[in-house]
Amino acid sequence: MAGIKDVAKRANVGVGTVSRMLNNSGYVADATRKKIEVAMKELNYTPNELARNLYHKRTGIIAVLVPNVLNPFFAEFIDYAEADLYEAGFKMMVCNTAQESNAELEYLDMLNRHIVDGVITGVHSLDVEEYENVNKPIVALDRYLGSHIPVVAVNHREGGRLAAETLIQNGCRKILHFRGAEIVNSPYHERHIEFERIMKEHHVDTYTYDMKWNRMDLAYYKEVVQDVFSKTEDFDGVFAVDALAIECMNETIRRHRKVPRDVKFVAYDGTFITDLVEPKMTAVVQPIEGLARESVRLLINKINGKEYRDKVVLLGVKLREGNTTVQ
Repeated sequence: MAGIKDVAKRANVGVGTVSRMLNNSGYVADATRKKIEVAMKELNYTPNELARNLYHKRTGIIAVLVPNVLNPFFAEFIDYAEADLYEAGFKMMVCNTAQESNAELEYLDMLNRHIVDGVITGVHSLDVEEYENVNKPIVALDRYLGSHIPVVAVNHREGGRLAAETLIQNGCRKILHFRGAEIVNSPYHERHIEFERIMKEHHVDTYTYDMKWNRMDLAYYKEVVQDVFSKTEDFDGVFAVDALAIECMNETIRRHRKVPRDVKFVAYDGTFITDLVEPKMTAVVQPIEGLARESVRLLINKINGKEYRDKVVLLGVKLREGNTTVQ
């Protein structure tokens, strides 16, 4: 296998000249560049990307931390983030933290040891203090981790309002509301606060089911739905994240109640799975592609030396009407 010395010899230049060209670390005349490129092609020489990245004190790798890659929201986020990172010249390391309790801490340690250049984290398993001790490029998805870490989220208050008003306008008077764990300091609480405020304002009975912290898997959603139906079926409207709303709708249909005649559903996230069920789910749609793009943009800016304090990017949401609220 040809090395840099072989390229230099074939091009009749010094090794240092080849190195400067490969690392873009100094001036190399156009004519010399062409000779080196010809020599590389003739020798089928491939630059050592790892060595080149280490020269620039970078690995070219970004870690994206998610609690569960099977969750539709995070599956879509990963897909969009990978495309944007590739376009920016980075590779992505997907870090699924659901199986190991200390996985999030281990990935942060990789950042400290320069194994990755930066982290986009959508995980909620570590205390904020762990992040405050990391002075490296990090962007948080939907979680507050300290003033030095920018946050990308949506306007959850608007999302909660859209969901509440949709159910009320369609005649719902007894609502089943699945609420995310309050232990996490996250913007997503705003949707639940606004949803419940509007329901109270309109004197609508609301049964709120508090979800466990850091559980987003289908097995847990099935368990939750069975728990709810063992206690009550006295509701005519449901508000939950996509997969949970679908599982609840399926159980409703299995119990011979009609959707949307007897029970109406509004999902939150609006991922691809809401289009795969029948009836199609009415959903508050998060712009997942935009969330991924903003997360990547902010992280690359941090890698390039830009500092943020209290930087929060809020994107808009929209209601996509399906067949679970209107007949």
